[in-house]
Amino acid sequence: MTINKNFYISPEDYLAGERVSPIKHEYRRGQVYAMVGAKKPHIVIAGNLVTLFNNHLNDSPCIVLTSDIKVRLEQADCYYYPDVAITCDERDLNSTEDFILFPTLVVEVLSPSTEAFDRGEKFADYQTSPSLQEYVLINQSQMSVECFRLLESGSWVSQTYRQADEVYFASIDFRCNIASIYRKVPGI
Repeated sequence: MTINKNFYISPEDYLAGERVSPIKHEYRRGQVYAMVGAKKPHIVIAGNLVTLFNNHLNDSPCIVLTSDIKVRLEQADCYYYPDVAITCDERDLNSTEDFILFPTLVVEVLSPSTEAFDRGEKFADYQTSPSLQEYVLINQSQMSVECFRLLESGSWVSQTYRQADEVYFASIDFRCNIASIYRKVPGI
């Protein structure tokens, strides 16, 4: 859902409204989009990842953030609520803002209604982040994890993991069996 396309909202007005809104909205170049509720598999997958990542990063300065934190993409003029985000940047770690600016890894659990946007325009917006090293898309109805990894050359490569694979996220040097991500997901 979006407001009238001819009505521009400034980032400052968006943030002020979001702080008092009972529902979450994403912001993209002056337009505000209401977020729909997630289904149980979506929530279980995100919860599993938060647990796995927190255990792995327990002794590091990095923090794992859930879908209640926004990622600010200044160059793209966007605020997004990823399902899971990790930041290791001291500026984010010491900030009390309700958004981060320097994500290292971002995870989106795909929904049928958002998959095309998550793969296309949203990924293009995330590529403007100077700190992002990996963008991860997770299918909620079958074991499939697609990791887009930034190479030193500046290009992005994709690696897809499927049933029985070991998943690897280089940005945080994390490995696990794909089944751990899908643990207790109904129907999988």
